[in-house]
Amino acid sequence: MSSSDIFIGETIGTAVLILLGGGVCAAVTLKSSKARNAGWLAITFGWGFAVLTGAYLAGGVSGAHLNPAVTVGLAIQGGTEWGDVPLYLGSQLLGAMIGALLVWAVYYGQFHAHLTDPEIVGTKSTDEGMVDQTAAPKAGPVLGIFSTGPEIRNGVQNVITEIIATVVLVLAILTQGLNDEGNGLGVLGALITALVVVGIGLSLGGPTGYAINPVRDLGPRIVHALLPLPNKGGSDWGYAWVPIVGPLVGGALAGGLYNLAFA
Repeated sequence: MSSSDIFIGETIGTAVLILLGGGVCAAVTLKSSKARNAGWLAITFGWGFAVLTGAYLAGGVSGAHLNPAVTVGLAIQGGTEWGDVPLYLGSQLLGAMIGALLVWAVYYGQFHAHLTDPEIVGTKSTDEGMVDQTAAPKAGPVLGIFSTGPEIRNGVQNVITEIIATVVLVLAILTQGLNDEGNGLGVLGALITALVVVGIGLSLGGPTGYAINPVRDLGPRIVHALLPLPNKGGSDWGYAWVPIVGPLVGGALAGGLYNLAFA
């Protein structure tokens, strides 16, 4: 694969992954969305279809890693050159940011309605008897559309959860999903991987929201911090290291385990 193949495939594939994955989170969360309160099943299947679509788009171009944890696992397994890893990671981060921006564009009106609703952002009375809508939770009422967060904030547990879930994902890709060259997802492998992502979401996603992909969390979190959203609250940077470190460690462990047990 040429450098341009990697850049184009990973940028476009990851952008579509985040557009559809973040899109289902927006659809379920935001006021005036027809899918509001559709629930966890909608989110897990939405992310599975997002992976499937992004992987099919990028599979023939870049191998459809779409995830630094997958890239690291493949580099340790031997299917990807270490010299290509920085380009993969940079392209994935760029694609994730583009995808998050597109989610904002698609749901622009819903974001405004949600973030200006007193019942959502909170209110307080001023001395003049007016309503102040500037009060917002620390993590922000729409941060969950862009990035993950734990139900119980325990750094050790949260990292372990992300490591275990990512090992399952990357090991499934390495054993069941690679193309003939062994450097990315094959046609059947993309379907298998999408189903694995749904399974991880249903079974292991409850504690942390299953980032299992550093750029899936970091890119949209950066966009959340930069977007001019009213009453958006904070971007919870104190937690941001968990969905970066956990998946990277999980991807590396999966690559090593594959070489020990399956190669």
